Order: sequence, then structure tokens, then C-alpha cells
Amino acid sequence: MNEQLQQPVIRVINPDDFVRISEIDEKIIGQSRQDYWQFKAEMIKKEPPTASLVAEMDDKVVGFIIGEIGRWEYGTPGHIGWIDTIGVDPDYQRRGIGQILFNEMTDKLKKAGVETMYTFVNWKEWRLLRFFESIGFAAGDMINLKLDI
Repeated sequence: MNEQLQQPVIRVINPDDFVRISEIDEKIIGQSRQDYWQFKAEMIKKEPPTASLVAEMDDKVVGFIIGEIGRWEYGTPGHIGWIDTIGVDPDYQRRGIGQILFNEMTDKLKKAGVETMYTFVNWKEWRLLRFFESIGFAAGDMINLKLDI
């Protein structure tokens, strides 16, 4: 089958997926964050995910999107969706997997009553900024403030 036509299987994330997610993350950013991903796996064990998904191809996880429904005080709407993290194995990028994951997440969030989505992206991450722009995100009304201590 032509690799370009093969569609991933999308399913809800589970704690066992985080070993592979950690591997994908390391391929993308060039450093290991196993403690971070172990923490995320523990969080999902405590509170089942509403909008966290993985994409599978070739009998393995090749992409993921981690998000949630939340409330936030600083003048945002009451019921909002957050994209915490998204990643696709570099060997599987440019096949629309990120878009498919986002669409599936958005469908789940809409069914839960979410009308607005937020995420944070570093201004230096041009590829990620372009990806979010391509799926409809634009600069919001909030400004990220930072203080090193």
C-alpha cells in the first residue's frame, strides 16, 4: 500500500503509550524527558483523558496529542480546550497525522461543549507555529509573561 494513502488508527491514549511517546519526543527535541512523560502517565492513571489521543501505524504509536478541558481564571471562557503537547515521529511527519489527531481531538472537545481552544508555543518554534496556523490558530488576546528567579 502507498505510504501516503495509509491512514493511522486514532485511539484514546493510555499510560502504556508513554514509553513510545517519550521515544518520539526525544527524536523531535534531541533530549530525553522520561521523568516528564512518567509524570504525564501517572496523571492519566488518576484522571482519564478527555481529549488525549495517539495515532498508530505499522503496529506502533507514531503520533500523539495531549489535551484537556479546563477552566481558567484570567478572563478566558468558562469551558475551554487546551492542547498541552503534540508530536509526530519524524519518520512519519508530512503525512497529515498531526492534522488528523487535531481533528479527532476537536471533535471530542466540541461534543463536550468546548468552543475555544488554547495552546502555548515558543516564538522560536517556527515549524510548530506554522502547523498551528495551518489548522486555524491565530495569536490570542493574552500575553505570556516570564520572570526568571
